[in-house]
Amino acid sequence: QVQLVESGGGSVEAGGSLRLSCTVSGRAYSAMGWFRRPPGKEREWVGTIRTGGSSTYLATSVLGRFTISQDSAKKTVYLQMNSLKPEDTAIYYCATAFSGGTWSDTSNWRYWGQGTQVSVSQ
Repeated sequence: QVQLVESGGGSVEAGGSLRLSCTVSGRAYSAMGWFRRPPGKEREWVGTIRTGGSSTYLATSVLGRFTISQDSAKKTVYLQMNSLKPEDTAIYYCATAFSGGTWSDTSNWRYWGQGTQVSVSQ
């Protein structure tokens, strides 16, 4: 049984920072993804880390502001979010067990966390 637990969400003012964590229990997979669902919108891909080599891939909307890292010993992946904007307001999810294809297709990820709310005010 694989479970993912996110933490670290909250409310910040524009320009602020937050760090989200995603801890995996059970089997570890070769990639972890971060997604978000803004209010009234579809879930969108934020970024991916290859847990074997730590290569990261980020959506253009967050490139230069967000980074993904990991602590393998803790089976935890982090999403560091800097220079936050109101449009970053969303529920953020982590996912694992990537089956192939494009990172951004949610159907290619098998296990999901419960989500954590991030709210950014002006």
